[in-house]
Amino acid sequence: MRAAAAHIRSTCPRFSALITRVGPCRLQHETDRDPYQALVSAIAYQQLHGNAARAILGRLLALYPDQPFPTPQQVLSTSDAAMRACGFSANKTLAIRDIAAKAAEGVVPTRRAAARLSDAALIERLTTIRGVGRWTVEMLLIFTLGRKDILPVDDFGVREGYRLLHALDAQPKPREMTAIGEAWAPYRSIAAWYLWRAADEGKTVKQPG
Repeated sequence: MRAAAAHIRSTCPRFSALITRVGPCRLQHETDRDPYQALVSAIAYQQLHGNAARAILGRLLALYPDQPFPTPQQVLSTSDAAMRACGFSANKTLAIRDIAAKAAEGVVPTRRAAARLSDAALIERLTTIRGVGRWTVEMLLIFTLGRKDILPVDDFGVREGYRLLHALDAQPKPREMTAIGEAWAPYRSIAAWYLWRAADEGKTVKQPG
């Protein structure tokens, strides 16, 4: 992380000042979660407040108390009625079933298999799954697999953080953000983490008082 911070500092005085304010990068990834579990959880959290999503996912896990997380086969055997009782919509149920089916087929790799695949290969493979877009896979790459060179240019917080950092009138478009981020390689995930902190600073500034 020190090498990453030093590299990012060298690209821009404003970024250097941000890193000084925020301090060391505290980006961590979930070493005990595999891609299948991460994708199911991501679908549960889509378009929901965190507490509501946790409750819905918790009800799914409670259906299989002897397992820390239901296997793909168990998810496929769970009835639509049971999924609805957990709180999943019809679309989310279909997406979770597709994730489970693709995991059973090997399209969703194990954590060990994922380690042998490039970022681009994982994005191409996993975005074929219903309900799974590029942003979702990028979050998996950063927060589950610990990939260090991912810049989610469609992420509002990343682009808003950059806008605030440079006092721009408008956020850069995703294509512009891609070009800007080339300077931060091979540590673009760490740059994204700092841009999220810049966006957080903006929220704090807007608070009354």
